[in-house]
Amino acid sequence: MKARQLDLRMGVGSGATSLLDATVVRAATLDMLGELGVQPERLPSLRCRARSFRFPDPVIGEARPAAHTAAKPAQPRPPASRMSESDGPALSLRDRVFFSLQPSIETLLKDRAIHLPAQPFPYQAQGISFLVPRPAALLGDEMGLGKTMQAIVAIRMLLGSGLVRGVLLVCPKSLASNWGREFRGWAGDVPTLVIEGSTRRRHALWELPHLPVKIVNYELLARDIDFVSAAKLEFDLVVLDEAQRIKNEQSQTARAVRSLARKRSWALTGTPLENRTEDLVSIFSFVLPTLIYGVPTPARLRELTQPYILRRLKEQVLDQLPPKFVRDAHLDLTAAQRETYEAAEQDGVLRLNDLGDSITIQNVFELILRLKQICNFDPATRESAKLDQLRTDLEEIASSGRKAIIFSQWVDTLHRLAGELRDYGPLEFHGGLSSNDRNRVIEEFRTNPNCHALLLSYGAGAVGLNLQFAQYVFLFDRWWNPAVEDQAINRVHRIGQTEPVFVTRFVATQTIEERIIEVLDRKRALAAEIVPGTEPPEDMDLSEEDIFSLFDIRVRPRRATAA
Repeated sequence: MKARQLDLRMGVGSGATSLLDATVVRAATLDMLGELGVQPERLPSLRCRARSFRFPDPVIGEARPAAHTAAKPAQPRPPASRMSESDGPALSLRDRVFFSLQPSIETLLKDRAIHLPAQPFPYQAQGISFLVPRPAALLGDEMGLGKTMQAIVAIRMLLGSGLVRGVLLVCPKSLASNWGREFRGWAGDVPTLVIEGSTRRRHALWELPHLPVKIVNYELLARDIDFVSAAKLEFDLVVLDEAQRIKNEQSQTARAVRSLARKRSWALTGTPLENRTEDLVSIFSFVLPTLIYGVPTPARLRELTQPYILRRLKEQVLDQLPPKFVRDAHLDLTAAQRETYEAAEQDGVLRLNDLGDSITIQNVFELILRLKQICNFDPATRESAKLDQLRTDLEEIASSGRKAIIFSQWVDTLHRLAGELRDYGPLEFHGGLSSNDRNRVIEEFRTNPNCHALLLSYGAGAVGLNLQFAQYVFLFDRWWNPAVEDQAINRVHRIGQTEPVFVTRFVATQTIEERIIEVLDRKRALAAEIVPGTEPPEDMDLSEEDIFSLFDIRVRPRRATAA
């Protein structure tokens, strides 16, 4: 497919970028839409006479104070601590010299043109035009519809217009390198910098001026937020990827992102509401802090947030995407598994009832996890009904030259599967791998015709990966949250997939897994509430009683009495 060039010349001289307003941005957006076949409005353009040159990946320069637009009380810098071995060096002489030679962003973007490797779908152009003029926005497209690309092109337009000069993108640790690659593909003339390394080095990177896009993971942001605040760093735009990471409003991560000084706030998430209405409330405490007070009713929450949310589902916008077939494979446990399972459940329930009113939900969860592990493998004999079925399916998949993705919530299960499935060249992908090892595993799985199985943990593989070269997905065990399962499946069923996708969800019959399915169905209905606009269910949350009712537990936790 030919590269697509979208003309973003916006009638701006090099000295007038600060005078642009939302009207000009809208004109640029319409100009881009015209290239895609949508009737645009045209504005006259002026050409910038500056020269520019392309340079390799951005290098690191000498730290200089950043400019600020809002007056703030002076805050003392954190006292300099002694440099420990883990601190490492800050910035090398080479870094500083190379950075000093970089041109300004106006010079880099003087032609106001975006060269895209592929033509966006019309709905993606609409997503870009949704983001560009809005200081507060939540792009909630279903996984696989290209939220990353839409955000990058929108950022590129704002940088080219001069409306923003400093962007901070916050993402999960595993996705930082992926965002760098996506920027190089969709906005190769926009320098990006990943903030990482030792404490001393990160502090120097935070203060580097003239780098328009900085990328940091949630964990490092929470660790560095005191320094960022003390340095009085401000950003024209802060973008949260996988924004459901801040669904707990009281978490350190949520407090850190809310404290960032910024003019615009965007959130990207395929699951704006995972479990409770409070999830969406917490995200909007970052997107638009003054919008919501307290916890409104579902109808009121939908009314308040609707103007700031754009959400599309695959079936709504991608008629050409291959179909997805989902089946639940109900499997009887082996004789050894059944004996072990029934003994474990009976003993577990007796022990829980013996706890009396000192019982806690954590006690119940421990029994649930133990039983789910037995549904995977018998601990004594290592027998597994799921493994037997998986072997049968993989034999057919491998013989046809196809590839399969297998998800489990336990790394130990992945290790055991890797040993049992040696004939199919399995590779493991989980949180214990370094970023380089993860990239190597994905590349080998993509290119090696003898690798037919990729074993992923839900935590590491449910977000951020593009695995369109596989055609089969197996959920070896089920996750509590259906949104996480959907994210895992959408690693394969997404833009770029050319073949039908077959999803198999293993369920052990007459076990806790069947009872959990009922919980998942109820939570799936909740996830469809509020944002897509369906009628709210009567029960908005998974209650304590729901958890206890999974077993014949007659006791309940003791409640504190008012003084």
